Amino acid sequence: MLSYPQEPYQQAQPGPGPQQPPAVPIGAPGQYRAPGRYAAPAVDPSAVSDGTPGYLPSPRQLPSDGQLPADGPFGLPGRQPPVRGRRKLWTILGIAAGVLLLAVLGVIILLSVVNAATNQARGLADGFTKLVISGDSSKAYDDYLDPALKEQLSKEAFIAGVKTLEMNSSCQPAYNNVKAGTENNTKSADITGLITCDGDRKIDLVYRFEGEALKMVNIKLKPQA
Repeated sequence: MLSYPQEPYQQAQPGPGPQQPPAVPIGAPGQYRAPGRYAAPAVDPSAVSDGTPGYLPSPRQLPSDGQLPADGPFGLPGRQPPVRGRRKLWTILGIAAGVLLLAVLGVIILLSVVNAATNQARGLADGFTKLVISGDSSKAYDDYLDPALKEQLSKEAFIAGVKTLEMNSSCQPAYNNVKAGTENNTKSADITGLITCDGDRKIDLVYRFEGEALKMVNIKLKPQA
């Protein structure tokens, strides 16, 4: 057995290996934590200009697009206030719709007034013509002729003139054109048409009514040649 001289006993020195880094200060002075357990928050440079440290949000707090949320009321994250241009656009559209509605209503009212006046004029012409066809010319004269026309045409002359037309129950009137309106603040209506009787006899008719009550101021009943 071989033996060698040995050094006096010495405590073994630790060999090379992973070393624990020294503690890193955090927060207030005198407080320490072991490094590697927690990640220190990133400092926002724009927030330390007045000496107050600020921190950026962690990646988990960022939206999917990576953009910071916009500040809402009182500095809280939120949406931007609505753009005034949209409210102005809706106001303009509302005004335009109101003007268009008024225009449409005006056209409808005008057409209603015109149709009412036209129907009134047609009714007057038809009532007068049916009286003279049936031989009741006296009533037609009294009820439909204007006083100014009566001064120019006596009742006797009117009745005699209607008899010369030799109309009977076979005669049927047709109104080709009925025009009613207001001229110089005076209501008026012009009617033209044709009375067709048996034997292919035809009589042209032309009437004109004027005044608030629309009385006949002109009449023409003439057989076609």
